[in-house]
Amino acid sequence: TGWAQAQTTPEALDWLRKIYGATEKLSYTGTFVYQQGDRTETSRITRLADAAGGTEKLEVLDGAPREILRTRDEIRCYLPESRTVKVDRRSDPRAFPALLPEQVAGLTEYYVVTLGEMRRIAGFTCQAIVLTPKDDLRYGYRLWADAGSGMLLKAQTFDRDGQTMEQFTFTHLEIGNVPRERLRPPRAAQGWHVERAGVAPADLSLSGWSVSAELPGFRKIVEIRRMLRDAQPVAQMVYSDGLAAVSVFIEPMPGRAEAARIGISSLGAVNVYTREVANHLVTVVGEAP
Repeated sequence: TGWAQAQTTPEALDWLRKIYGATEKLSYTGTFVYQQGDRTETSRITRLADAAGGTEKLEVLDGAPREILRTRDEIRCYLPESRTVKVDRRSDPRAFPALLPEQVAGLTEYYVVTLGEMRRIAGFTCQAIVLTPKDDLRYGYRLWADAGSGMLLKAQTFDRDGQTMEQFTFTHLEIGNVPRERLRPPRAAQGWHVERAGVAPADLSLSGWSVSAELPGFRKIVEIRRMLRDAQPVAQMVYSDGLAAVSVFIEPMPGRAEAARIGISSLGAVNVYTREVANHLVTVVGEAP
């Protein structure tokens, strides 16, 4: 029951490669709005590209203040209201779209990739690229990239009825020439409480866990253990098809503070399914139907 009628074009695949190249090579600063259902959030992003994989600063401008600093290896989240810095190791260094150039051609097994219309966004003339799934295991994507640089200015996730589940759009963007001091952490953060997420690579098969049927097109990209809540170790496996990512969390039931919510729930394009397996709570979270 595929949705897609058209055929993938080589030009559309070239555009995906161009978008990926831009996310790696460009320095920029801009403001974007993220929308999910009736919830919106405005953020300012500053990225400095360099040989080490770049540094990125995200400042959330709505609601409780928070700043997120990302390098290739680490994510630091600064929360001024609680004077806390949360430090996490980056288990998956790729930003959206999480494509590696050599994976672009592989997407055509599960998506039809075509060019859409040209449109002006935040003052840039943009080319639309549409990824329509061939099955019901993933959502579709509409991406708008600057015709000159390939920079992604807008992205929408849509369901099989063509309804937008979530989107982000730049309202202002400047490409190039980002001074390094713009990427400094908040000045006040000296002496804040630091919480480190204990993340370590793991082989879950050693403790008897395996996934019996993997989803077509989704590959396991990371397998870790992380310490959450009062040092309860939680195992995590992340699967991706190059665009969508799905995480499987495995948490021991004994010692859990609150009762588990079994079943399915969703928020925008993110679906959550929880069930009990062998005295553990298994939760699957992902931007997938």
